[in-house]
Amino acid sequence: MSLPFNLDVRELGDGRVLVKLELQAAYPQHSSLVMRGDGGQQEEPLEFQTQANGHDLFTVALDVGQPFDYALHVTTPCESCWLTPKGEEHDRLPHNWFRYERRTPAADAPAAAARRQVASMLCYKPHLCPAFATPAWVRDAVFYQIFPDRFARGESAHTLPRVQPWGTPPTNGNFMGGNLQGILDRLDYLVDLGATALYLTPIFQSPSNHRYDTMDYFAVDPHLGDMELLRRLVSTCHLRGLRVVLDGVFNHCSDQHPFFVDVKRQGRQSRYWEWFHIRNWPIPDHFDSQQQALHWYDCWWGFHTLPKLNYYHCDVQAYFLKVATYWLREADIDGWRLDVPNEVLQSFWPKFRCAVKAVKPDAYIVGEIWDDATSWLQGDQFDAVMNYRFQRSLIGYFAEERMDTRAFDSTVREILVAYPEPAAAVMLNLLGSHDTVRPMTIARWHYSDARRAIDSLKLMAAMQFTFLGAPCVYYGDEIGLQGGKDPDCRRCFPWGWEQQDEDGDQKSELLAYYKKLIALRKANPALRSGAFYPLEANSHRQLYVFERRCPGNRCIVALNSSGRDYLFSLPGDFPATELLSNQPIRGGRVTLPARQAIVVRLEAPVVEQRPEPVPPMRVRLRPGRLGRGAHSSSYGLGGVRRRRAEPD
Repeated sequence: MSLPFNLDVRELGDGRVLVKLELQAAYPQHSSLVMRGDGGQQEEPLEFQTQANGHDLFTVALDVGQPFDYALHVTTPCESCWLTPKGEEHDRLPHNWFRYERRTPAADAPAAAARRQVASMLCYKPHLCPAFATPAWVRDAVFYQIFPDRFARGESAHTLPRVQPWGTPPTNGNFMGGNLQGILDRLDYLVDLGATALYLTPIFQSPSNHRYDTMDYFAVDPHLGDMELLRRLVSTCHLRGLRVVLDGVFNHCSDQHPFFVDVKRQGRQSRYWEWFHIRNWPIPDHFDSQQQALHWYDCWWGFHTLPKLNYYHCDVQAYFLKVATYWLREADIDGWRLDVPNEVLQSFWPKFRCAVKAVKPDAYIVGEIWDDATSWLQGDQFDAVMNYRFQRSLIGYFAEERMDTRAFDSTVREILVAYPEPAAAVMLNLLGSHDTVRPMTIARWHYSDARRAIDSLKLMAAMQFTFLGAPCVYYGDEIGLQGGKDPDCRRCFPWGWEQQDEDGDQKSELLAYYKKLIALRKANPALRSGAFYPLEANSHRQLYVFERRCPGNRCIVALNSSGRDYLFSLPGDFPATELLSNQPIRGGRVTLPARQAIVVRLEAPVVEQRPEPVPPMRVRLRPGRLGRGAHSSSYGLGGVRRRRAEPD
């Protein structure tokens, strides 16, 4: 969310103070003013007055006699933020406050001079580029996300002295001994799967198993390995066609980080005092509850182990620019995944992009933004974000059945038009992650029948691997690994499952399916970089059909969520092949089985695409022997037009 705003504060003749706020009317929003003073803190809602010239106008009249600090709180359907003198802030409480001082006009001053007006555009306004470059290799990439402590244990690397047996149920505090050597030992598996890029969750020195609480940003955690081993892993990956992206946690650090420890010991005498948001000192060593630490310092979601860094301090920004470029130079990594970047001062990210791209122009910068990320994807900050909007739509449609086909289609279209093409083409399209319930577990919660759950996961994967952007497989999802909420979604990869598991046949089926999807994606450029044309969104029949098209390659993808087979009639009299079964299609018809997907390659000429795609042909769906004779309606024919960034 990026909110340009105008703020006008003036004294009225009756002793009251009028606050007027103008916001761009981009979406429904609620605004309030939070004041703090000697009498404590209170919140006053701003009343909506009118909409004019594309802006919503809110006002509130305050009866106050003393100076006070204030900030504005704005809530939209997507998120909420604070508007402060330093721009947007996204924490529980603002770090910066406006200050109002009542002023008495001079006796000879005109009445207008007694009015104090504050009007400024304080939010970060991204520099909009008519066309910007994102890494070309990401368009062809298949990512594989690894949680290092749980993927594989290599015996020659460092291990913890009290490591748990592999496969022990995960907790917030236990360690399984997975490490970088384990990843190196399993590269054959990853290459055979078809992965072309690895995304590793944090590997820097940390006291936890997840390592999102960094103690040393310039050291590999000794339980995972060391710099030499990381370099060997990266260089070996490059030789085998794999890129490596690391996870950067730059919003907060560990409370055991030497800089924060120094602040606790020396207080204001510490050179790092202003690197954090300290409210009170001395800081105790123990807290009774999660939120208690907020009385002393700002920390992520109130966790005392995660003190928040102060990006208004120039030394903090310089430090993390050095961190970002260090690993690009020293380990030759291929990019950064950024943890909670929406909680970092947004004006820092253009500097981050410039520094990273100066060292490695094709480095990939992907942010963890769960909702609308428009203001971060204008060419001056991130290349892409983790596509959680897409992930939620896949789960909601194919697993939970809480949205129908037309709602799913609407969500897909919104995702496509939300961002400029260079960003949309390299979005990180995930299905599972270290922060979410495993997709197979969600499917099993909804379906008591294991067969239905497997079919649901396969439909989600089929959509994931044929959609615009780079698919990302969370380790183990390719064999249906289960897991509930964090930390249960971080179970150990069950190596040797072929001989040990009762459901080994199901795992083998899923693994073969993932390999097939990856292979056909690599073999068909339309599925990686072609235009996206929705063809059919039929809620009654639970059918979703679209085409991916580029010069020389056309693929039609049809996903059937229903329990009925349908005969799928192809457009024109062209030779065609169903790619998942590798079967030729004769007579222009192919069966679309219940709860399955088909990917059809048309051996038809493709006209060079125009800047604005023309509506494609209509796809006719006829019910098979299990279907009814109802006529299939077609919804939303035509190419999706993506929004393009315009210059300032």
